[in-house]
Amino acid sequence: MVTKEPAGEPERASRLVLLFLEAVFVVVAVAGLALWSVPGALVAAGVLGALACERASADRRAAVSPAGGEGGER
Repeated sequence: MVTKEPAGEPERASRLVLLFLEAVFVVVAVAGLALWSVPGALVAAGVLGALACERASADRRAAVSPAGGEGGER
């Protein structure tokens, strides 16, 4: 059986740094797109926001799933 141990402080800090860099990259990309096309930037920001919410909820669901759930190895 594979168990997931809680993230230690160094791993948690590196994940926060990567999350921050990812957010900065997306903001800069959307701002650059806004210089060319404001409606296009609004659409892109909406799509990227929806993807970010789906990604966060998928991470949360994977961390909370019960051990005896459906699927997986038996």
